Amino acid sequence: MSSETIWYKSGARPVSSGNYTTVLEKRAKSGIAWEWMGRVDTSGQIDFTWKFYWDELRSQGVDDITGHITVSSTNNRFTATTINVKITEDNQEITKVVEGGYKSYNVYFEYFLTTHYAPVLEKPSDEEMFAPSEQNDSILVVEGKKLHVNKTFLSYHSEYFRALFSSNFKEGQMDEIPIGDVSYEDFALLLSNFYPIQVFPTDKTVEKLLELARRFLVSSATRSAEYHLLNVSRIKNEKMLWMADQYVMPTLLEKCIRRLDTTDKAKKMKQSEEFEKLSDKTKSIILYRLLDLI
Repeated sequence: MSSETIWYKSGARPVSSGNYTTVLEKRAKSGIAWEWMGRVDTSGQIDFTWKFYWDELRSQGVDDITGHITVSSTNNRFTATTINVKITEDNQEITKVVEGGYKSYNVYFEYFLTTHYAPVLEKPSDEEMFAPSEQNDSILVVEGKKLHVNKTFLSYHSEYFRALFSSNFKEGQMDEIPIGDVSYEDFALLLSNFYPIQVFPTDKTVEKLLELARRFLVSSATRSAEYHLLNVSRIKNEKMLWMADQYVMPTLLEKCIRRLDTTDKAKKMKQSEEFEKLSDKTKSIILYRLLDLI
């Protein structure tokens, strides 16, 4: 998906000296929401802060947002100031101190922000992945389609396949082994995570991959999914926490619970549909977290 540049210009807002920061504006446009704040100190210096929220864009594959913000005064009480920005986290703060010398100002800002999407790597075609070769010594059949695979390689990555190819099971003696109760597309997704070369998970595939990894006992696929969720994913914290609990990923679970760092976030988790699906142990951790924040 191509990048998009978003332009916005605010109206003029008054800001004056005082003990508290003033919220000048709360708005949203094209998947980006923000809160703009300002405070004038006793010397006339203005402290500006912008908080940007863009979970919606993150869930659509946006990796980061770059551009600039220019803040100005309608009565030219300070020189228009431009801030270059790179936004990589939701709820990220951008701050700027502007020198002035007055007790009050009328201020406005405009921005040009460009969304950047994470690159999507194309996986090899299924025909290439599962074609006959000298290295492949077994055939799996899924929905009538034949997958030529290497027994040793699959057995190394999966206890399920280790048992399946064992001489103790009748399937281990078969020329073609049927795999039931799974679609060809899903089974190819699982194998492509480690066979013959790794195709990394995406936010669209990670939940299905975890489900398949549990069924077919592929621990490396679970680790790959957890790495994606820890470092790359834009999935909302509520759903991510549920996946961490459901598929036993303790490092991810700890990170998701640390993100519940305000009462609003903790309450949002408790009121989400994912909360009812959690284990009793994880529910208790969240409720204690909420009590600590109150």
